[in-house]
Amino acid sequence: MKCSLLITALTSLALPPFARAQSPSPSAPSTTAATGAPYTEHSVWNITLVKTKAGLDDDYLRSIAQTFKGTMEEEKKQGLIMDYKVLIGDASDRNDFNILLMVEFKNMAAFDGLREKTEPIMAKVMGGQDAQRQLAVKRLDVREILGTKTMREVMLK
Repeated sequence: MKCSLLITALTSLALPPFARAQSPSPSAPSTTAATGAPYTEHSVWNITLVKTKAGLDDDYLRSIAQTFKGTMEEEKKQGLIMDYKVLIGDASDRNDFNILLMVEFKNMAAFDGLREKTEPIMAKVMGGQDAQRQLAVKRLDVREILGTKTMREVMLK
């Protein structure tokens, strides 16, 4: 069960939250203007919260240097994502995350059909389902995925 969950988290950092409504594209007029919201909508970020085991930050970062980075670079090249970032910091307590994996999408519509577009990229970079599963199991030794969030970037007016 954990293996399936981790593979899903690893391979679908950017799968759409099915319960969310689609937002207009950045080129479309923002619906927030009509409601008087104090911001304008911009890109959408998918954020994965990672907690590494004590002293294993570098081991985890080495392990994603080829796979995560390789996958994100190809997705960026193909125009599926706008950008990606890896942030590292101190956990506030022993139950907190210390690494954020962030993937930027143009808008919510970018999630439509994303899995079908990203699976071939992942297979090319990481290998087939068995190789991806083995990698996910291996990473259990150094990290735990605490959760994922999809959040809209806004610019305050």
